[in-house]
Amino acid sequence: MAVGHVSEVGAENPAPRNSTRQVVVASLVGTSIEFYDFYAYATAAVLVFPKLFFPAGDPTAATLQSLATFAIAFIARPVGSAVFGHFGDRIGRKSTLVASLLTMGISTVLIGLLPGYASIGVAAPLLLALCRFGQGLGLGGEWGGAALLATENAPPGKRAIWGTFPQLGAPIGFFVSNGLFLVLSETMDDATFLAWGWRVPFLVSAVLVAVGLWVRLSLHETPAFAKVVEAGARAKVPFAEVFRTGRTGLVLGTFIMLATYVLFYLMTVFTLSYGTAESGLGFTRSEFLVFLLVGVVFFGLTTPLAGLLADRFGRRPTLLVVTSAIIVFGLLMGPWFGSGSLPAVLSFLVVGLGLMGLTFGPMGAVLPELFPTAVRYTGASVSYNLASLLGASVAPYAATWLASSYGIGWVGVYLAAMGVLTLIALLISRETKDTTLD
Repeated sequence: MAVGHVSEVGAENPAPRNSTRQVVVASLVGTSIEFYDFYAYATAAVLVFPKLFFPAGDPTAATLQSLATFAIAFIARPVGSAVFGHFGDRIGRKSTLVASLLTMGISTVLIGLLPGYASIGVAAPLLLALCRFGQGLGLGGEWGGAALLATENAPPGKRAIWGTFPQLGAPIGFFVSNGLFLVLSETMDDATFLAWGWRVPFLVSAVLVAVGLWVRLSLHETPAFAKVVEAGARAKVPFAEVFRTGRTGLVLGTFIMLATYVLFYLMTVFTLSYGTAESGLGFTRSEFLVFLLVGVVFFGLTTPLAGLLADRFGRRPTLLVVTSAIIVFGLLMGPWFGSGSLPAVLSFLVVGLGLMGLTFGPMGAVLPELFPTAVRYTGASVSYNLASLLGASVAPYAATWLASSYGIGWVGVYLAAMGVLTLIALLISRETKDTTLD
């Protein structure tokens, strides 16, 4: 897992640098939009798509089918990380970030324009799946570039806290997306919401993408990538190169992220589905969206805190403590969340999403630090998105099946088991705090 160091080539004529404001805004705005788009689908996959895009019948079967299309994006994300990672390591971070945002944005707007099953039959879920693949493709290239934009511009000793800039896009995107769904559901009756109201969050994405493009087109390349270009050290085929020289980093990065992904999609997609189902906790859609919005505030607060802790104490010690807490949290899920009382459910979401911020925050620094500059975009993106395939893609589906077949407690056991795998990967890994990204 050697981290490449490119000598100071062209030091007399250094490449123009991005200001702190540019880095913060470009990494935060872009990922906020990308995650907004992604979460809009996640919410609709529970609340809307089972009713509109699949044949009428068993509601549980329709929900499972809808969650299966939700998982398609996670199959697409490793593909996106390979495609966009190649261009990110070959032509640069800036151009690739623009392309990933366009891919994600166009796919999201098209979802808002799709006719339902009643209009075009089986073509409706097929087109939905295709657009979902496009969302995954775009997000597969987004995160790695945003993380590199932040960390490769970071001052010494502040790489983890700067690496939380793109991470904050997750709670912000979630809050805006679900907040908009809440407003729509509160201001419309169910018939109007299902007829056209649900389309608004997807169509609004067009405006957000335009803003994100304007911000990103003003960027300069990162100093680390500029040095690689100047030295003529770009990898010819980054995807092949990272598998040849960085397999250890790919495997460890994937499993270090595993518990993070499982935790987040259990805390959002699964809890929303189970919490609003008649066979689950029976809360109304609006009530549970409010609970989630409260929990996501703590997600946003603990994300930068985790970056500060990782810069102060190291990435590995910070994540070892947080992952151990996730394992305990999972084992308590049955009696805690399953009790169904309002204080228990709300406190469960607050603690779970708070833990999400603590585990997600340092990843913006940890994964890039596992790879040399020439293949860093590809390596960080592939490991991040392989974790999404192994963790997030199946988490809502597996949890729904476990809860309906064996009870809510087994969903917590599933989370704890994934936490153990992450804990093992952390114990095997080394500390990367003092690694250079030149």
